[in-house]
Amino acid sequence: MGSFAQASDLTSWKALQEHHANTGRNIALKDLFQKDPQRFEKFTRTFANSSDNSEILFDFSKNLITEDTLTLLVNLAKEAGVEKLRDEMFNGDPINFTENRAVYHVALRNVTNQPMQVDGKSVVEGVNAVLDHMKEFSEQVRSGEWKGYTGKKIKTIVNVGIGGSDLGPVMVTEALKPYAQRDLTLHFVSNIDGTHVAEALRDSDPETTLFLIASKTFTTAETVTNANTAKEWFLKTAQDEAHIAKHFVALSTNEVEVTKFGIDKKNMFGFESWVGGRYSVWSAIGLSVALYIGFDNFHQFLAGAHAMDKHFRETPLEQNIPIIGGLLSVWYSDFFGAQTHLVSPFDQYLHRFPAYLQQLSMESNGKAITRTGDYVKYTTGPILFGEPATNAQHSFYQLLHQGTKLIPTDFILAAQSHNPVQNGKHQVMLASNFLAQAEALMVGKTPEQVKAEGAAADLVSHKTFLGNRPTTSILAQKITPGALGALIAYYEHLTFTEGAVWNINSFDQWGVELGKVLAKKIQQELETEGAGAGHDSSTSGLIAAFKKKASLL
Repeated sequence: MGSFAQASDLTSWKALQEHHANTGRNIALKDLFQKDPQRFEKFTRTFANSSDNSEILFDFSKNLITEDTLTLLVNLAKEAGVEKLRDEMFNGDPINFTENRAVYHVALRNVTNQPMQVDGKSVVEGVNAVLDHMKEFSEQVRSGEWKGYTGKKIKTIVNVGIGGSDLGPVMVTEALKPYAQRDLTLHFVSNIDGTHVAEALRDSDPETTLFLIASKTFTTAETVTNANTAKEWFLKTAQDEAHIAKHFVALSTNEVEVTKFGIDKKNMFGFESWVGGRYSVWSAIGLSVALYIGFDNFHQFLAGAHAMDKHFRETPLEQNIPIIGGLLSVWYSDFFGAQTHLVSPFDQYLHRFPAYLQQLSMESNGKAITRTGDYVKYTTGPILFGEPATNAQHSFYQLLHQGTKLIPTDFILAAQSHNPVQNGKHQVMLASNFLAQAEALMVGKTPEQVKAEGAAADLVSHKTFLGNRPTTSILAQKITPGALGALIAYYEHLTFTEGAVWNINSFDQWGVELGKVLAKKIQQELETEGAGAGHDSSTSGLIAAFKKKASLL
């Protein structure tokens, strides 16, 4: 637990407040670049990805910081004990203290087999055993050795899960589609809305479909309901429950419920309690990824994250890329009053990346209570959002450029496309927008420039851009499995850094529970007569109105 109650009580926090009052809020990026030709070099960090010998460049120079700002932010990280908490996480200590659990997703991608323990017991062998099982199974399915109950090759994979059991695999399989076995069709079913499962089943053939039921406890209401609907659909054709074993596997640890469902325990892929849902794509939950892109590519994905883990664990804070990213988030949230953070990938394959990061960031740091049980005296957990550019430029970028809100933004681009059509013209146009948007947000457009262009006097203010909007530009060579793994791990450790500074527990999620509990009670009331008891008049009125419109009774 943190040795301090409020981050705002720290000496380094107060020093940052003074710095912001005297310097920070008056920073003019255009002037800083003009005064210092070395600014780009000073504030750029390059991550050397040992997993595939590529590099990812992180340009922090267009942020509202000076060298003094960075020094003061690093002092904050040190005083807040970020390094100590980081080392405790890598040591397998129970830093998720409200559930008395280790936070050990880093152990899932420990491809160099470093010694890693929880409660004095090595976890390396268990992790590797699951990976070996995933390798064997994915190769059987991909090669056609694994056959459905009528002897046909599997052609369709349906992953049934929710939250991290859905968002991670969806995002990664989309991001790494260039590496996919394209004769496999993937569907992801998460929503309890029956439309989601119905549409997936509509396109599937019971003889050639494999279902992955992803639920650690095998009791998650949405997942179990969708799984039972899938089973019912399958048995209408297959008839015999014995055939379930060829078409359903479980990403779970609850052998009793899994076998009761009809899944052979040999087709269970487990993971430990120290794997949080939003960090689980590296575990058995990533089986759909391994099936789609092949185990070797999945292993490269793990290796990229492992390389970022090593950087995060070993690099001095001033040079530590995720630490800098997390400290910048604190700087904007708590000293500039920013409420949001935009992640905009200039890459169509990364179209689900912002949605994935939403869960990672907002489920982790959407907390208002410190580790000492006090209500925070500062803002935590920015609202993260995003869409792929250049589409986003034609929707909400207007707000970035001329709105009243400060929206720190990350732009992500790969220099090399997987689809270099028209001799690379598309990628050059994409890159030109990636570079231009960051520059435009920084430099803006003065009234004098607008007038010089001949604008009518009454339009000058409408065509003026204030500029000085902060951005971080992330430039990869190519979105390989290793590069994607490193990028996700960067955001994981950035989120960790935020939470450590804010002195909150980034690893529980009690906030998702209350609505679920009330939903169970209301479901019973919807299935029986009456409007239900003990509700406010709005909820009771809506229950009655829903029943009438749905004609349930």
